[in-house]
Amino acid sequence: MSAPARVPDRLDRVLDVATDLLVRWGYQRVTIEDVARHAGIGKGTVYLHFRTKDALFLTVLLRAHHGVVSRLVERIRADPAEALPSRMLRSLYLELAGDPVVRPLYLGDSAVLGRLAHESADTLGELAQRREEAGRAWFGLLRDAGLLRTDLDVSEQLYLLGAVTSGFYFVDSLPVPTAPGDPAGRAAVLEHALAASLEVPGAPAPGAATAEAVADLFASLIEHIDDEWQRRVRRSGRAAERRSAR
Repeated sequence: MSAPARVPDRLDRVLDVATDLLVRWGYQRVTIEDVARHAGIGKGTVYLHFRTKDALFLTVLLRAHHGVVSRLVERIRADPAEALPSRMLRSLYLELAGDPVVRPLYLGDSAVLGRLAHESADTLGELAQRREEAGRAWFGLLRDAGLLRTDLDVSEQLYLLGAVTSGFYFVDSLPVPTAPGDPAGRAAVLEHALAASLEVPGAPAPGAATAEAVADLFASLIEHIDDEWQRRVRRSGRAAERRSAR
C-alpha cells in the first residue's frame, strides 16, 4: 500500500496490522491490544502514536485514501487519457475490484467500519469538500479543452458521475452482460457509459498540459490527506521513533 515516505517503519507496521484486522474483523471487534499483539509490540507503543482507537483507525482510512489518489495521479502522469472520467473511473474500478483490503476502506463500507463510518464522516468531511472542489475544477479543465459535452452543466455532470460511482458502479449483484467474476468486462461497460454520457465523441486524448493540470488538482488532495493523518499521530510517538532509529 502506498504511504508517505516519512512514515517510520514501526508506525507503518502498526497501520498495516490495523488495516488487516479492521477488514477481517470489523471495527467493533478489533482493539488496540489486538493490533499491538499482531504487530509484535506492546500496546503502550501503539498509544505512543495514537491517543485513541478512533485516531488509529481514522488514520488507517486516510492512508487508504492516500494510496488510491496517489496511484490515480501516477496513472494520469503516465497516460494523459487517464484524465478523462471514463478512463479514470475504469481504472479505479479495476483497482478496487482487485484489492479486497483497500476497497471497503475507500468506499466507507459500514459492515466493516461500523460506528467508525459515522465518526469518519466529520473527519473526512473537509476531504469530501475538497474532492468536490477538485472535481469541479477537473471538469472545467476538460470542458475548456473541448473534451466534455456541454449539454449539461458541471453540477449535473458531477451528479451523474457521483450516481455511477456511489450507486450501481460498485454493486456486484446487478446482472451485467459479462462473465461472472469478470471485472474487466464490468469496467468496460462502465467506461462506455461514462464516455457516452459525459465526453465529446471522437475527441482526442487530453493534451499533456491539460493532463498535468488535472494531475496537480488531485495531487493537492494528497497533501491535504497527509496533513490530516499526520495530525492524528502523536508527536511523542514520532519522537520515540526518531530516537530509536539513531
